[in-house]
Amino acid sequence: MPPQITRRALLAGLGGAALAACAGPGSGTPTADSATDTPPPAGPRVVTLDTAELDSAMTLGITPVGAARAPADSGLPDYWSASRLAQITLVGEVGSPDTALIRRLKPDLILGSQVRDAAHYETLRRIAPTLLTATTGHPWKANFQQHAQALGRQAAADAVTAAYQRHTGQVAEALGPSGRRISLVRFVENAPVRLYARQNFLATLLDDVQLSRPDQQNAAQFAVEVPADQIARADGDVLLYAVYGDPDAAGATATLASPGWQALSAVKAHRAFPVSDQLWFQGIGYTGANAVLDELQHLLGA
Repeated sequence: MPPQITRRALLAGLGGAALAACAGPGSGTPTADSATDTPPPAGPRVVTLDTAELDSAMTLGITPVGAARAPADSGLPDYWSASRLAQITLVGEVGSPDTALIRRLKPDLILGSQVRDAAHYETLRRIAPTLLTATTGHPWKANFQQHAQALGRQAAADAVTAAYQRHTGQVAEALGPSGRRISLVRFVENAPVRLYARQNFLATLLDDVQLSRPDQQNAAQFAVEVPADQIARADGDVLLYAVYGDPDAAGATATLASPGWQALSAVKAHRAFPVSDQLWFQGIGYTGANAVLDELQHLLGA
């Protein structure tokens, strides 16, 4: 078992930039003045409260002792090996962590985001130093750097980001200036169809490999929600879609069988591809990104 780490040493490892992101209500939020220059030792006991934080820790070689799962999923994203996932205790759902269970795991650090867990910050910080980035998804690269600093793994993070930059260059070169517009569609339980726009994780990947988007999705926002009877707005040269939760409750079963879906040019041209929701839409981080890029290159025939 890795050596235990004191809370003060862990706070020291958070550093100024990361501590500034530990924003949460209340006067107990750590500040840079509470830190020293001593980084945490290798292998702190970490709890992650969303899939992005899970990807950061795992990518940096740290398997969390606990992790929250997406509410519509029975487990954690399956692009990770079963052997690593078996070491992780589920600590409730994203946005609704089981703080009593987290306390029993005796973590050294808790990673999450304000958008998910600001309401739980005061409870969490009394269990262990808690880093909550402002949000998740679109700023995943900056969040990863904060996670790496908190975990004392900056050198590893530098290697990860450099490898990703090489990978995106290789994929962009292989794809070439095709001009193909990539549509991203997600069916979500008890919600309208989501057409992913420009301010989300997947949009940054498409930008990194110089792929364009349909006009309906070329907007500076997270997503555009449309009813199923307006599915024509989802069209593109290539359409990538996933289902979060039960396909019937998400409307996917009915929509995929509808005349409107069959009329999409991407569907008629056999360029509409189902993808894994756990990887593509939940795999927010460098390991997830690299796997998505590999699949994307394969799907586009490059």
